[in-house]
Amino acid sequence: MQHKNKTVVKALDLLSLFLTHPHLTLAQLVELTDKPKTSVHRMAGSLEEMGFLRKDEEGRYALGLTFLQYGQLVSDRLDIRQIALPWMNQLREEMGEAVHLIMKDGLDAIYVEKLDTKHPVRLYTKVGRRSPLYAGACSRIILAFLSDAEVEEYLENVRFERIAKGTITNGRELLKKLEESRQNFYTISYSELENETVSVAAPIFDHRGKLIAGLSVAGPEVRFQPDKLPLLIKETMETAERISRALGGQREYPRHRWTQLA
Repeated sequence: MQHKNKTVVKALDLLSLFLTHPHLTLAQLVELTDKPKTSVHRMAGSLEEMGFLRKDEEGRYALGLTFLQYGQLVSDRLDIRQIALPWMNQLREEMGEAVHLIMKDGLDAIYVEKLDTKHPVRLYTKVGRRSPLYAGACSRIILAFLSDAEVEEYLENVRFERIAKGTITNGRELLKKLEESRQNFYTISYSELENETVSVAAPIFDHRGKLIAGLSVAGPEVRFQPDKLPLLIKETMETAERISRALGGQREYPRHRWTQLA
């Protein structure tokens, strides 16, 4: 850290100002950086030439289009499975139950990563398995954080089928569950995909604040008794937030829910 290039550091400090300010004049840049006007002007000019900044007709600076190229590359090259796996491992070790990472694929959710429990009695799930978005906690948490228009379109096209004894097959009941999930940032399912099973799920967001995946802990109902659920919910939410942060997400999770559950 002692060998950081001072010019690079100053440039990054200047660019960081645009994280909270969409536009800044030269005078504002000088005031916020507390640097000599000539130095700030020279640095802003260099960044503008390289496309990292752009200046409008009123002389206000903003982030340049070059960041779109870099941002898209970073987004395209992010492997959510690779990023999520260490946190999923930690969650599995702490809770002792199966952990799933699920993403949306059309009208379904698809399991993209799974860590199995070490208990001899376990669920039958595997990478590549599909489930409808209305059934199961991890699927439903994805549906909950889609836009209202997307949810409405989904309900217009989906055909409910009873998969297990707890499967939700009523649109009104589903909407109520989705609203609860949005408020709580977690959801629980009981026997929705398989009888006598329970799943706790929380959402994962990307750098744009959009839902990208769902994270769940699942197992037989006998091991998910009411006294254990608060800790399962708390740990699942915390892990989902950590994965979101690793993906560049800034969306705030309702921490008061954790303190109430702990």
